[in-house]
Amino acid sequence: MTEGGDEPIAAGSWRPSADRQALVKRARLVARTRAFFERRGVLEVDTPTLSTAGVTDPQIESLVTRVVGAPGRFFLSTSPEFPMKRLLAAGSGDIYQLCKVFRDGERGRWHNPEFTLLEWYRLGFDDAALMTEVEALLGELLAPERPLEAALRLRYAEAMRRHAGIDPHAASDEELERAAVHHGVAVGAALDRDAKLDLLMGLVVGPKLGRGRPCFVCDYPASQASLARLKPGFPPVAARFELYLDGVELANGFHELSHAREQRDRFMRDLETRRSRGQIEPPLDERLLAALDAGLPDCAGVALGFDRLVALALGAASLSQAMAFPIDRA
Repeated sequence: MTEGGDEPIAAGSWRPSADRQALVKRARLVARTRAFFERRGVLEVDTPTLSTAGVTDPQIESLVTRVVGAPGRFFLSTSPEFPMKRLLAAGSGDIYQLCKVFRDGERGRWHNPEFTLLEWYRLGFDDAALMTEVEALLGELLAPERPLEAALRLRYAEAMRRHAGIDPHAASDEELERAAVHHGVAVGAALDRDAKLDLLMGLVVGPKLGRGRPCFVCDYPASQASLARLKPGFPPVAARFELYLDGVELANGFHELSHAREQRDRFMRDLETRRSRGQIEPPLDERLLAALDAGLPDCAGVALGFDRLVALALGAASLSQAMAFPIDRA
């Protein structure tokens, strides 16, 4: 034991996990990103990392801390989405942010509890228009070292049919379980329907996507709309997409929901799900809801995992090769 009772550090763990070549590449990608948005007149903004409200999404867990002299808990940002939407409602116009965010329980080859997120919002865009811009950014950041074919756009239901052998809209819970078992994925009896779909997408379908060319998965089930508006038609689907490259999920985007009442109802349903799973129930972001009530302009937004993009640009086998100090060296 070292002085103070701390565990000794592993030999050599003071060194960065990314080499200098990777750090140079990362810096160049940051510069290219800022140049991309400057040419398009998109304003760079900066929003708080701490908030008195937390994310309600049952698939995401916040890190929680306290501030001396301030009452209650504070939640570390899992995404700058909520404060950025407050800026949009206040008339900021098109905005982007490159920032650190934090998510509990995320650690592995492609996950780290602290990571860099690139998030941006475009007024007058829908999900289809934003996919086009995401593809343009991807091509600019990865070229000329890695020219890309035009991205494939694949509906969620078709992706599930092709790679998991099920219809996500019509399959029963039992059929979802059998499909998971068939593909070697263990399914807990307590998992609800969306959790089973997430398992199939994350462990079976996603790793097969974006091989050889980028792949957008769009039109997610309405139950997984999160902060996206719904599209007309049956079955109901969300104006939501995800981007995959080399089997890695890179981005998640929405044609943003702008109705405060509907968003509050979704948050409350999230809290009910969290309650049933025994998860923490964070306070709602009432300032976000007030901003939506004041009027969010028609827009689309997307969050892109910047560390993952750097890793793919490097041809790296894991996230740790794209960041100086991952959690085990922090």
